[in-house]
Amino acid sequence: MEKIYEKYQGKLPLKIMDEVRANVPDSVTDKQLTEILEKCVFDYESSQVEAGESVGIISAESIGEQGTQMTLNTFHFAGVAEMSVTTGLPRIIEIADGRKTLSTPSMEIHLLEPYKSGKGIREYAASIKESTLTDYAKNFIINIAEGLVEVELASDKLKLAGLDVDKLLALTKKGFKTHTSKIIDGKIVVKAKSKENDIVGVYKLKDKLEAMYVSGIKGITQVLPVKRDDEFVVVTAGTNLKDVLKYEGVDIFNTVTNDFYEIEKLFGIEAARQSIINEMKQVVESQGLDVDIRHIMLVADIMTVGGTVKGVTRYGVVSEKSSVLARASFETPIKHLINAALVGEDDKLTSIVENVMLNQPIPVGTGLPGLKMKP
Repeated sequence: MEKIYEKYQGKLPLKIMDEVRANVPDSVTDKQLTEILEKCVFDYESSQVEAGESVGIISAESIGEQGTQMTLNTFHFAGVAEMSVTTGLPRIIEIADGRKTLSTPSMEIHLLEPYKSGKGIREYAASIKESTLTDYAKNFIINIAEGLVEVELASDKLKLAGLDVDKLLALTKKGFKTHTSKIIDGKIVVKAKSKENDIVGVYKLKDKLEAMYVSGIKGITQVLPVKRDDEFVVVTAGTNLKDVLKYEGVDIFNTVTNDFYEIEKLFGIEAARQSIINEMKQVVESQGLDVDIRHIMLVADIMTVGGTVKGVTRYGVVSEKSSVLARASFETPIKHLINAALVGEDDKLTSIVENVMLNQPIPVGTGLPGLKMKP
């Protein structure tokens, strides 16, 4: 039986071979196995794109047609309004445009035992969330006459988080080095050392104190433990992959973020490409639509082929087109034409758009061989 598998080794991809091995029963005869593999080879070769096929146009139509079916709604995790995540067409546009600032950055943090099975999951999730002084304060009292701010603390919240007044005072002293910080009657009192204790200065001090970082992972503003299949994961609003992967109890191999620029920075362009594919596929499937993965892969390839993530916009992929007319056809034509004229740029008329403009036959199709001859 192994000899038969070896015979088809180069004809089929490893993934298909592994699937055949996994699904074929042990009782199969050599003749039956040969027939199965022959059928797989026939189906595999039939599914490949013919040379000269316009794969880009087909991908654009396939994604665009399904995209028009998408509802422009926003999906909420488990009905929690604070944890809204952009999906549908807005998310597809966000991915394709390669936007660096996401409307709803989020992470799915997978955990190790015992948190994976739900033990202490709520407390663990709460420890990940970024907490500020506001979370532990009852009230911020401004004293304009003396130019100081008093922070009245909520002792029950401090106790729950395992913090005390002294620890918060140490954090305040570290964060406000140009101010004097001390405890008076259980309150933290902060006052500017300099003469900047006017009304504006005191209000600015209050705002800075409210936003002062205390604990958790910076950037993670909301957390929600969710059961997925047979394990618990923590879904977050906000993302900070670098610090999350250092956090104890996190499964570093399965934790993901929806920010592919962050993935590119940490793991490189191949990981970012896979993230674009995963994100786009997830959006399409969540809307109950069916787009062949190869169309999505082509978009991801175009966005990452230059070694960095670039959106399908005039500043990204389109700006790299060698043809002046192709760039001018997309947006801001006058700018492109003037810039090209100033440097005496040539247009080789090698792609579709410029040939359509000039009413010439278009060099369409992928994988067509060029013909060369010696005169």
